[in-house]
Amino acid sequence: MMLAARATPGRLAENVLHFTRVLRAAGMPLGTDRVQTALRALQVAGLESRTDFHAALSACLLDRIEHRELFDQAFALFWRSPDLEARLRALLLPKLRLDDPAHSAPANRRLDEAMFPRHEPPPEAPEPPQELQLEATLTWNDRESLRKADFETMSADEWRAAKRLLARLELAFEPIATRRSRPAARPGRADWRATLQAMARRGGELYEVRWRQRRTRPAPLVLLADISGSMSRYSRMLLHFGHLLGHAEARVESFVFGTRLTRTTRLLKGRDPDLAVAQVVRAVQDWSGGTRITSCLHEFNQRWARRVLAGNATVLLVSDGLEHGDTQALSFEMERLHKSCRRLLWLNPLLRFEQFEPRAGGIRAMLPHVDHFMPVHNLESLDTLVQVLAQPATPRRGA
Repeated sequence: MMLAARATPGRLAENVLHFTRVLRAAGMPLGTDRVQTALRALQVAGLESRTDFHAALSACLLDRIEHRELFDQAFALFWRSPDLEARLRALLLPKLRLDDPAHSAPANRRLDEAMFPRHEPPPEAPEPPQELQLEATLTWNDRESLRKADFETMSADEWRAAKRLLARLELAFEPIATRRSRPAARPGRADWRATLQAMARRGGELYEVRWRQRRTRPAPLVLLADISGSMSRYSRMLLHFGHLLGHAEARVESFVFGTRLTRTTRLLKGRDPDLAVAQVVRAVQDWSGGTRITSCLHEFNQRWARRVLAGNATVLLVSDGLEHGDTQALSFEMERLHKSCRRLLWLNPLLRFEQFEPRAGGIRAMLPHVDHFMPVHNLESLDTLVQVLAQPATPRRGA
């Protein structure tokens, strides 16, 4: 890297190295070889315009698609200058000042901490004890009250603390037996092939009988989240929950629907849950809009059911069930969805009210075709949901 830095006049090499350190602090795995490659690329091309400069750095520093948005945000903040093209041609970019108040905080919190670290001055004198507030290290009482807090009424600090507690949630999935088998230590089904091979190695004497057992795999999950205006706050937290499920051992497919159905499985594959959920919000055009439950369920049954419900999948339907229009068609689509999956769990935030009664026509049409009707309005309800997912499905009537 020293040779490439010497061949680059001015302070461009120093700024590229500083920019790489910012990306590394924000979570991107970058080594010194990337800096050397970027400096060599900039000597050949990349200094004619801001677009070429961005393309050269991205080609040398990016290797994962989920880091694209983080790189673009860091590039826009780091290399922001009114006469950038002239400075690039002259190779005289001034070094970035981290204490410049003109730089606004980026959207990503990790990038914010990497580019604008906050150094708190030491206290001059001991202050009197203040009232306990919500912190990253929660006490037992704070954690218990946060578990029961409604997602709709949470403050910004409580929302961030709730996401941290959600990331620590211990997941468990229902095991489903497959047709394949594996060696077992306990007696069960005899493995005569392995037993005869062991006998051949011991001169034909039956020393021990080998056993086999059925292999198991976690039950696949399908998340259908309503993103209408009354459900956007709950659906956003459920997307964080879906992101957590998608990075576990189970196979998870996720969809959101308002006035149309949108598949979001690939958008939730990123490692950063905040970036993944933000991509879903930007990609979906009907976020916090109206809702058409019947038409969206019809599209799912018609187009996606055979693709994602194979293998005894469990469906998590997140909706308040407030549908207008013909509820007979809604009942037909719910019955079809119920027959296509292993079990159907309806998560309704309206169940947080103690005096809830299924009087709405949409709720009455959907309710007979679900296996579990559960609330989803706080962390405690999500913990209960995990416990239900870990339990084996009960046989349905007439099965």
